[in-house]
Amino acid sequence: MRLDEDACYRALETRDHRFDGRFFTGVRSTGIYCRPVCPARTPRRERCVFFPSAAAAQEAGYRPCLRCRPEASPGTPAWLGTSAVVSRALRLIAEGALDDADAPALAARLGVGERHLRRLFLRHVGAPPLAVAQTRRLLFAKKLLDETALSMTEVALSSGFSSVRRFNDAIRATYARTPRELRQAAGKRGGGAARADAGAPDIALRLPFRPPLDWGALAGFLGARAIPGVESADPGVYRRTVRAAGGHGVVEVRPVPGEPYLLARLRLPGTDGLIHCAERLRRLFDLGADPDAIAAHLGADPRLAPWVAAMPGVRVPGAWDGFELAVRAILGQQVSVRAATQLAGRLVARHGEPLALRGGLLPEDAGGELCFVFPAPEVLAAADLTDLGMPRARAAAISSLAARVACGEVALDASRGLEETVRALAGLPGIGEWTAHYIAMRALREPDAFPATDLGLRRALGGISGAGLLAMAEAWRPWRAYAAMLLWMADAQGARPAEREVSSGALVG
Repeated sequence: MRLDEDACYRALETRDHRFDGRFFTGVRSTGIYCRPVCPARTPRRERCVFFPSAAAAQEAGYRPCLRCRPEASPGTPAWLGTSAVVSRALRLIAEGALDDADAPALAARLGVGERHLRRLFLRHVGAPPLAVAQTRRLLFAKKLLDETALSMTEVALSSGFSSVRRFNDAIRATYARTPRELRQAAGKRGGGAARADAGAPDIALRLPFRPPLDWGALAGFLGARAIPGVESADPGVYRRTVRAAGGHGVVEVRPVPGEPYLLARLRLPGTDGLIHCAERLRRLFDLGADPDAIAAHLGADPRLAPWVAAMPGVRVPGAWDGFELAVRAILGQQVSVRAATQLAGRLVARHGEPLALRGGLLPEDAGGELCFVFPAPEVLAAADLTDLGMPRARAAAISSLAARVACGEVALDASRGLEETVRALAGLPGIGEWTAHYIAMRALREPDAFPATDLGLRRALGGISGAGLLAMAEAWRPWRAYAAMLLWMADAQGARPAEREVSSGALVG
């Protein structure tokens, strides 16, 4: 990925927040790398070197700045300037693909050679895959040191390090300070996280994003499709049950007015794998999106431009769990959103796991609104789903999907490209092209997935045919999933943008 160094320096001089996370600046005289919004005095141009990612800066030998905290940046959009293979690889790394495996295994999952994958990473990201994974662990560990009171052992294991020794060595090599010194500098008291009655950690984390973000649209979409007993969403907070760290937990996420981050609160049975929980929440709320780039591209189409302007910061809601979303998508075939939600509630009530939390529920959820954890694939593969009030073919489709996911035949991850993913999903019994695109769009985070046969999309454009919509959408690549969200919202509003209030609850930071 080649950067325009003059443009980067101008952004650095003005501390332009629009460029936060798009590049990082290494300062030759100090050996430190910073975000474009760093409050430190701007270094002279000849002392600056610019990197497309934090991993590239660290691979070049620069240390993270302790003032602007690169770990607190909204992140570099995974698709910005990268190939399709690198984009998929970055998603897999964020999901932990290199925590327990090596680079050859990652390359094999992607269907390419290890040397070729390394060349692609050096060209587009500026660092090899293992360096990207190591930087991810380091920056998340620094985030935990700054934002939580977890013990050093908990921070190490929560960040994906295999041992406290490796964690200590990596922190010293990167920051030239011990973890304890970093925590003291942040002013955070150590000694373990705040504890619930029976020892379950209660952890608060900030989830940064690049503004604007339309929380109202996100909460409305997720709330209408929330699985009863498993999740809930309203304008103030999203909550759901989860399976994590060998047990059950509850997470909640709230917007913070005027701030470019969401506040997540997690009650889990342990801290192992906390980095994966944070990444799942980022995917769920699409916090890695670049709304300016998406709006500029889609806004060039006069048919979408009014909605782009009326609804800034639209995101594509993701999923906490790919299998859960896929089942929910099958339940939604040829029925209304409300009917699909009711079916999902029945399925969970009969086959879900009763929620079992150490220390009790979060205080705000004392009413017992959340009471189940979504059933695992193995459970649904063996269950009789024919008495839930849906066609037998649909029940069979869920059973078949569950069996194939349980045995590893179907992997709901980013290891395949969009076209191959859609073909594989559409080849399963009872799953059509609409369902395959919807799963790719939300569960697999494919920004160009597009269910062109959807009635709501066609209705929003005046009843256009499916073929006509697909042809029209060619101009919206590679952001067709975001165009679909705009059109679904347009259809739900039932009015042109000029007929409604422009503000849609966007968080503009």
